[in-house]
Parts: sequence; C-alpha cells; structure tokens
Amino acid sequence: MNMILNECMRLYPPAITVTRKVKREVRLGSMTLPANMTIFMSILALHHDPQIWGEDVHVFKPERFAEAVAKATNNNAAAFFPLGLGPHTCVGQNFTTNEAKIALSMILQRYKFTLSHNYVHYPSDIFLLTPKDGAKVVLESI
Repeated sequence: MNMILNECMRLYPPAITVTRKVKREVRLGSMTLPANMTIFMSILALHHDPQIWGEDVHVFKPERFAEAVAKATNNNAAAFFPLGLGPHTCVGQNFTTNEAKIALSMILQRYKFTLSHNYVHYPSDIFLLTPKDGAKVVLESI
C-alpha cells in the first residue's frame, strides 16, 4: 500500500510547487541567492526527472519504492517530497496517509475497481492537482 501511495504522489503530487523565501544571502552550489528572494521549487518537475527516476519516469511503477524512498531516488531522498520536507512537511501527512490506507483496505476487501470506459485523463491544477472531471471508476463486488 505504501508503494502504491508513494507512486501516486510521485506522479501526481497534491501541490505541484512550493515557495520559500531566502532570509539571508546563501550560496547554493555555484549560485548566490540574495536575502529576501522568493524561490519556487517545482515538485512536479522533480518527481518527473528521468535523471532521478529513470527513463520510465512517466510509468506507474509502485515497485520503484520497494526498497524505500532513498533507493527509489538513487540515494537522494530529498528528491521526493509530495507533502513537503523537513520542518515544512504537511502537518496532516501521517493522518491523510493512514486515512487513505484504511479507506482503500476497506474498499478492496469487498470490491475490485477499474477505470470507467469514458474516463478522460486530464490532471488539473486548481490549488491542488486533481482530475479535472473526477476519477470515474467502476466498482464490482467480489
């Protein structure tokens, strides 16, 4: 379940960017960032970088997380932060992850589901990354 949720959040992170403000001048590699500069980090671009995730970066492949995040990111765990990182991690990360696992476990005990034949894949950024017309699925009792 962890691998599936991680891969879903890698491909479709809830927020596609994070914004941070540089408090004081700092060197970042060969760059110098001046104080009070606002930087935007694209979570979506980082999570779709083939240098980190491999040539199959756009493929839904939960097994890439089989040996945890560090192995999936070629020992660069900071390359995966769908709900933030460090002191800026989403306060609801543990709650929402556990809630998703419980809900999916309850559904999968009684149903199998497939995408509806009329589902159109159209991710949309409306504050959070969501399917434009929802995720249409067909539930079948098992």
